[in-house]
Amino acid sequence: MIIVMQLGASPDQIEAVAAAIKAKGLEPLVLPGEDRTAIGIPATLNNDLRTDLEAQIGAMEGVSKVTQTSRPYKLASREFHREDTVVRVKDVAIGDGSFVIMGGPCSVESYEQFSQAAQVVKRTGATVLRGGAFKPRTSPYAFQGLAEEGLRIMQRVGDETGLVTISEVMSGDLVPLVARYVDILQIGARSMQNFPLLIEAGRSGKPVFLKRGPSATIDEFLLAAEYVLSQGNPNVILCERGVMPVDRSYTRNTLDLSAIPVLKEHTHLPVIADPSHGTGVAKYVLPMAKAAMVAGADGVMVEMHPNPKEALSDGSQALTSDQFERVVTELRTLGTAVGISV
Repeated sequence: MIIVMQLGASPDQIEAVAAAIKAKGLEPLVLPGEDRTAIGIPATLNNDLRTDLEAQIGAMEGVSKVTQTSRPYKLASREFHREDTVVRVKDVAIGDGSFVIMGGPCSVESYEQFSQAAQVVKRTGATVLRGGAFKPRTSPYAFQGLAEEGLRIMQRVGDETGLVTISEVMSGDLVPLVARYVDILQIGARSMQNFPLLIEAGRSGKPVFLKRGPSATIDEFLLAAEYVLSQGNPNVILCERGVMPVDRSYTRNTLDLSAIPVLKEHTHLPVIADPSHGTGVAKYVLPMAKAAMVAGADGVMVEMHPNPKEALSDGSQALTSDQFERVVTELRTLGTAVGISV
């Protein structure tokens, strides 16, 4: 339920509505806007309670109208929160209209490897450094990451370069550990509906970067974000990273570019595209990154490795340093042409 206050409603009138909601055992969420304030109730209401609230609150001073949200997700909905959410991490703003570039290797393999990758990210002007310390792999025999040692390397390199760091967390019990070392918690596609993990990530207070599951609908994706938001954590970043392809002969996944404008219409949360996982092929990353920008994404996450042929994971989709620099340069040129700051 959303209560829209009248233009110029006083703070006392807003507080009175919030108090009436609390008296029903519900928690109001006050949402200031540019011209008027809205108050949301992020809960499923039974018919009697809904009718009672509509009658009581609709008659209160300063109230313009009482409406129902039409989406199963509430806090993630634009009906609930009309203004774009901007996630700020150190000096980086995600969702403010600029285009953010995140880069780095799939896995942290050593200090030397990760530091070298970070220098490339820094030199190009990209602002977020990615890297995996815990790696969910299909085979139990594949490289699983350096665990806490990888996190220590990330923190050290992040401090040395000043870059914002992001790394994946795979289970709820690991959230405090990963949150101790990195700036943004990534929840991977395989974990999108790991609800205990979503709850713990929300409780951490850290920004959460949520990847869409390979078979997830838009509603399922946004309901996963709702789990994080419902813990009082507003800093959620969505990532479109590709859905299951019809034909795996050419690409690892199908990057669902159409999801970007759909998400931008229905949610206030920033949306990042991942053309590396979205295609699984290095040579397709640049054109899909450009397409994501034009489609309205708030940025891209791109895999880059100092020597992709020696990468311990996902080498086929990782860019070389020169290729990554070209991606950043061409995105900056495209951004200038369409009025987007990179």
